[in-house]
Amino acid sequence: MEYEIAGLVLAVLLWIAWAMVNERRYRRSEQRGQLPPGPRPLPVAGNIFQLGWAPHESFTKLARVHGPIMTIWLGSMCNVVVSSSEVAREMFKNHDAVLAGRKIYEAMKGDFGNEGSIITAQYGPHWRMLRRLCTTEFFVTSRLDAMQDLLDPKSEKGAEFFQHAGKVMEMAGKPNMADFFPILRWLDPQGIRRKTQFHVAKAFEIAGGFIKERTDQSMQNEISADHDQRKDYLDVLLEFRGDGVEEPTRFSSTTINGTDTTTSTLEWAMAELLRNPKVLKKVQTELRTTIGSGEKLGDKDIENLPYLKAVIRETLRLHPPLPFLVPHMATNHCEMLGYLIPKETTILVNVWAIGRDSKTWDDPLVFKPERFLEPNMVDYRGRHFEFIPFGSGRRMCPAMPLASRVLPLALGSLLLSFDWVLPDGLKPEDMDMTEKMGITLRKSVPLKVIPTPYKGSSDLYGF
Repeated sequence: MEYEIAGLVLAVLLWIAWAMVNERRYRRSEQRGQLPPGPRPLPVAGNIFQLGWAPHESFTKLARVHGPIMTIWLGSMCNVVVSSSEVAREMFKNHDAVLAGRKIYEAMKGDFGNEGSIITAQYGPHWRMLRRLCTTEFFVTSRLDAMQDLLDPKSEKGAEFFQHAGKVMEMAGKPNMADFFPILRWLDPQGIRRKTQFHVAKAFEIAGGFIKERTDQSMQNEISADHDQRKDYLDVLLEFRGDGVEEPTRFSSTTINGTDTTTSTLEWAMAELLRNPKVLKKVQTELRTTIGSGEKLGDKDIENLPYLKAVIRETLRLHPPLPFLVPHMATNHCEMLGYLIPKETTILVNVWAIGRDSKTWDDPLVFKPERFLEPNMVDYRGRHFEFIPFGSGRRMCPAMPLASRVLPLALGSLLLSFDWVLPDGLKPEDMDMTEKMGITLRKSVPLKVIPTPYKGSSDLYGF
């Protein structure tokens, strides 16, 4: 035991010495004008104490002092934070390929790996294959139509899956000392990796049950010669056969999984509407005058509901699902705007700050959907860098078509069919709108609200 303690102390001292030498080397590089500017880091700790409980807010404040591209040291981990639309444009238009790597945090390292996910896979042949499937198979209209009942969150197992998936997103986004200080990786001092992998395993277990059911159903359909069933994206994954070289021969059950960020956006949208009763009344009036009494909201109706779409865009501006997107990583050294970006540097795009930039947006902190009704207004498809809640370039969120379809249908259906009031006489101006940081940005205090069936929808829902 004494030898183990002595060895640990020696390792810590050696690592501290290495970190101090490394810090001086990078400080000299920064003084020569190579690294982007940033707050002066402490030896070993770097800028950890400036991280705060809400890093997206802390980094926004630091960017006002040090500029829209800055270097932040978290222990030995070098981060470059992008906080303006101009720098984001430079990054995605001129350095997209070299900055298309993924920073894999300790929380996501475990028995299941990261290459099975298009979100966390490193840029290369395997990722390109997954991206091709997303573009040509998963998120085309026919697949989206067919997947409506897949993992229904109202079912018991579906709700359990989304609960575990949400925990994975929450834990994976927590600041982790094991990322900042490599010597602590084997200790997992905060238990973040252990907790994350527990929820990952539970989600895989549930999804594995759905996959088995679908496999058994497919076999039964083959026996009965029933080939008329529409295929959803799960069918595509199960039937995939790769070349075995740059592509897997088949997808494993731990590859066929997913996570969800739409629920956080729906919660924020409802919260903002309840906090702004005039906006809530306006969007409900649009819905109830456009959709016939007793009718369900359908895909074809969305184009005739501009204010509903504006509400969703304004929600995404103020509350992007992933405030730093999914962190990018430099796959090689590159120079951007005259600054050196060293290989393996983590790139954090603070889309939360970009969406609230007063240089771009009038009244940036005010929930005002009307701004998105103006002619030639920006959209979220990655071409306008003032508004990139789904990212841009090669690593743009592949599920944007799904979110673009699900969000207006889900929110519109809730607003069309029910009237909503806050419980216990809570006033809109007293609502708690603080944020809870993970990979996704959720309300710190979950929204509680009372629905009352709208009279025009009573027959439709059997009330």
